[in-house]
Amino acid sequence: MPTMFPQLFKVNASELSNHFKNLSSVVPHTAKFIADNFSIGQDINEIKLLLDNYFTEVISKTKFDYDNRLYEAINIILKNFGVLNVETDLNTGISPRQLRRLFEFYIGDSPKTFSQVVRFQNILRAKPSSQSLRQNKLFFDVGYYDHAHFVKEFKNFCGVTPSKAFGR
Repeated sequence: MPTMFPQLFKVNASELSNHFKNLSSVVPHTAKFIADNFSIGQDINEIKLLLDNYFTEVISKTKFDYDNRLYEAINIILKNFGVLNVETDLNTGISPRQLRRLFEFYIGDSPKTFSQVVRFQNILRAKPSSQSLRQNKLFFDVGYYDHAHFVKEFKNFCGVTPSKAFGR
């Protein structure tokens, strides 16, 4: 779930979104653990075991703030593959403003942006080619209204157009 980092480390996700920060300034204990326990060429099974043990301990000491309304909204977005009207379809018992606050703290952005990411991931799961996007109009199937809207959002997420990403 996208809320785990703020849950485990009690860090506001919106303070980290679209920023580059050293791990040591965000979660110093975890950064120290990594610096002290990992080295180049270390066996992957040893790394896995160390991380499993570390995070099992972190989880055992964490008090989770489980807000059913937030997780219900996330579930609705995931079930609809991000294709929904966040103002009307996320009726989880709290106001849109309060829901936005929860999303910003635990996810780092608004419900609308989270929906866009989910919708975008859905089209990537279809493993499209530039040709299939144009000919089959796959972007309609995942909730985009037109090709230009899809291209704009694709470029926003990837930095390049679909034709550059998938080749002509």
